[in-house]
Amino acid sequence: MYRILVMRHLEQTSLLFVGIPVLLAVIISFTPKAKTTAGGIIKAISLALLLSAPLLGEGFICILMAAPIFIAAGLVAWGVAAIIRRVTERNGRPPVLPCLVLLSLAPMSMEGTCPEFSFNREELVTVRRVVPGSPMDVAAALSHSPRIAQALPAYLRLGFPRPVDVSGEGLAVGDLRRIHFAGGEGHPGDLLMRVVESEPGHVRFAVVSDQSKVAHWLDWEYADVRWKSVDGDGTRTEIEWTTAYRRLLDPAWYFRPWERYAVRLATGYLIETNATPAERR
Repeated sequence: MYRILVMRHLEQTSLLFVGIPVLLAVIISFTPKAKTTAGGIIKAISLALLLSAPLLGEGFICILMAAPIFIAAGLVAWGVAAIIRRVTERNGRPPVLPCLVLLSLAPMSMEGTCPEFSFNREELVTVRRVVPGSPMDVAAALSHSPRIAQALPAYLRLGFPRPVDVSGEGLAVGDLRRIHFAGGEGHPGDLLMRVVESEPGHVRFAVVSDQSKVAHWLDWEYADVRWKSVDGDGTRTEIEWTTAYRRLLDPAWYFRPWERYAVRLATGYLIETNATPAERR
């Protein structure tokens, strides 16, 4: 409703200051009342996250990804506090173990604030595919810009920045690739890469700069591509594409697998669109 009001230039009318609160009140009045404290916590956190959507726009993907950890943290804190309260009421003093569990949440919330509270951030993701075509065909495909007309994997279409324009060719050392990303909370930007190593069956692209919103979540470092024939007649080629990046989101136990999954999908997409010979696809 907020976004519609802005589009219609009605954000300074009573529809915003009176209409939206009334609508929220009606929605809440018709939702089932939480029967437990845990249910109330889930409802409150979910409502707060949903209310952030109109303000964040495309950035709501961040809230969508983080929602499970928001709710889990709230439920864990509530569960431990409930145990402490019940045992204290029964024995007259707080139990030691649940108190220690609750205290353990404090250092967990500090992860990423300084090197001492951070885990290893360097990541390598490798994807291997066998594609039709000879090694020369693969090299020719890699010498051109990626074919971004092909649809991205479903997960990468949820709201992440997407490539809309690419430029640059060649596999000689110093050749550039520029990928322009749109989306990402209204902050488009370019990813610029340069060929730093090149030999038969191998090329490495190093990141020169990244002005896209992706740089808010991870720091691209390089892409290393190797390929070789897998049969005698040269009709099939194995491609090994390794992407190196630095994770920027914490906690690691939650965001590391999500980022690795996204990078794995992106790497597979690049093999299909940049390394697979177009005429053999």
